[in-house]
Amino acid sequence: MAVVSVKHLFESGAHLGHKTQKWHPKMKKYIYGSKSGIYIIDLRQTLEKLKEAYEYVLNISANGGKVLFVGTKFQARDIIEEEALKSNNFFVNLRWLGGMLTNFNTIKQSIVKLKKLEDVGGPDLDYVGVLKKEAVRMEKQRRKLEAVLGGIAELRKKPAAVFIIDTKREFIAVNEAKKLGIPIIATVDTNCDPRGIDYVIPGNDDSTHCIRLFTAVIAAASIEGRKIYETKVEEVKQEKEKADKKKKAEADAKAKAAAKVAAAKEKPAPAPKAMKVEEKVEAPEAEKAEAVKEPEVAASKPEAAE
Repeated sequence: MAVVSVKHLFESGAHLGHKTQKWHPKMKKYIYGSKSGIYIIDLRQTLEKLKEAYEYVLNISANGGKVLFVGTKFQARDIIEEEALKSNNFFVNLRWLGGMLTNFNTIKQSIVKLKKLEDVGGPDLDYVGVLKKEAVRMEKQRRKLEAVLGGIAELRKKPAAVFIIDTKREFIAVNEAKKLGIPIIATVDTNCDPRGIDYVIPGNDDSTHCIRLFTAVIAAASIEGRKIYETKVEEVKQEKEKADKKKKAEADAKAKAAAKVAAAKEKPAPAPKAMKVEEKVEAPEAEKAEAVKEPEVAASKPEAAE
């Protein structure tokens, strides 16, 4: 987690709750005491709960999940949008439409309408080929939809978790997330009900500095988890490429072996060797004469002896 200590929380005003007349009894265990009629939140518990929320967001982001940031109060609007865009998450910062999660199919139709208006407007939103009066009307409609749905335009399925600033104000978002079983991470002030919140972060939800600190921590966890996820994806991709190369090499080897066998079958058998026939070579005439004369000489020798 980013370096956050009790001192940072204290400097941001996270310890300041609401007046003692405006409190929720279920927040009693998170309250340290009161001063000048204002409840003081136990920052040691706040820091501990913030670490738990950080670890949870890190894990879901490392598995490819995304968080929906919700904060429609004036102090939180710009911060929610900035941190959500920085961490590549979804956000709602102007108004939570009823059924934004539970009736998402209807919301999808408005998102499709927004996409069509953006396509007609073009990359520069100059509405080329559209009448001026019609272009003004379409741009007005586009801006209205963009303000409400721009942060969830790429949402295709329910988010892995919802991070909420001020659960009392965003009670509709809390109820819808509960209904769909989506884990809720929320900053809970002394006047809020912590029941049903999976990861409670007790703290001031009215201070801009405090809201920025909590939101930045959740965004940092998402960014770190996203890096882990991308590393995993890259490793899987490399392993897949290696496996594909290995399969290809094996297939090539099998193809070569099959080609050799086929070539051997198609090659004609060698012709049988011809038997050697001894050729009679006639001796020269001189040798023939000698061969004839030799018996005569041998026959004349006995006559001389007689």
